[in-house]
Amino acid sequence: MAGSWQPGCYTPRVKLTVTVITRNEAANIEGALESVKWADEILVVDSHSADETVAIAERHSARVEVHQWAGYSAQRNYAAEIASHDWILAIDADERVPPDLAAEIQRILRDGATASGYRMPRVSFYLGRWIRGTDWYPDYQLRLYDRRAGQFNGKRVHESVELREGRAGTLQHDLQHYPYRDISDHVTSIDHYTTLAAEEWFAEGRRTNPLEVAVHPPAAFLRNYIVRRGFRDGTAGFLISILNSYYVFLKILKLWELQRGLRSPGPGDAPGASSARRRPKFARTPNIDGRSQSSALPDPLPAVSGTGLASPGSAAVSPHPALRD
Repeated sequence: MAGSWQPGCYTPRVKLTVTVITRNEAANIEGALESVKWADEILVVDSHSADETVAIAERHSARVEVHQWAGYSAQRNYAAEIASHDWILAIDADERVPPDLAAEIQRILRDGATASGYRMPRVSFYLGRWIRGTDWYPDYQLRLYDRRAGQFNGKRVHESVELREGRAGTLQHDLQHYPYRDISDHVTSIDHYTTLAAEEWFAEGRRTNPLEVAVHPPAAFLRNYIVRRGFRDGTAGFLISILNSYYVFLKILKLWELQRGLRSPGPGDAPGASSARRRPKFARTPNIDGRSQSSALPDPLPAVSGTGLASPGSAAVSPHPALRD
């Protein structure tokens, strides 16, 4: 990886590598790869899939590299490091780049990037509809970036791209996301990610008390359903608001359990850490205050599923701030 990011240093034809990290994503990956077939390179970093993931990727002319699972951020950073081009678009197998977003990205790379990375709004399909209320939308994700200017930040649950140089721009068109098969899949992921999130808090020295249990979950519901207009999404919006509140409740309880010594921290973001992680995919789970965060849902082995400018310090936009309610 040579050189460093400088605004205006690109030729009109900047090349792009799309990276996808996978494990057992045969059911999802074809749509993702089809949506980025216009890219100069598609790089799939696979964590020893036992299904047809690799074969499907190869049929779509993707470059496939097998790499032992190293953690979410580490796996994504490895993919960026071995990419053929400096500009990276990181997606997951349950995400799609629709034509309007693809055209916007291509236009930026053709005309010359004015930022070192770009966040894009992400819209999720849940219970038969696109969700445009609650904390699930717009759920900005910084996924298009120059690897010379930033990388994923290494957090266990809140991994996102942080820029060392330059600033982050914002794209207008949505990245599409298919996060859960059904409600059961959603609830299973909540159980897994609240464990990881509570362990991360505990390791950072965070502690909780009964008042937080009483105050934060109801506040999360009200913000999702009323303030963020989840009611406009019908039954799906109501369920998302309830489950976001449940996430907050469960995360605080698990932190309390750890601080009372009733349970020891587990292996966390490690192979085999959760049998619930049936297949990798970017999942949407709420933060402590119920805001959504992107994280991956792998098989038994973790693998993986606007306008304006921001300063370098605000470039990490997806998975989210700590307790705010």
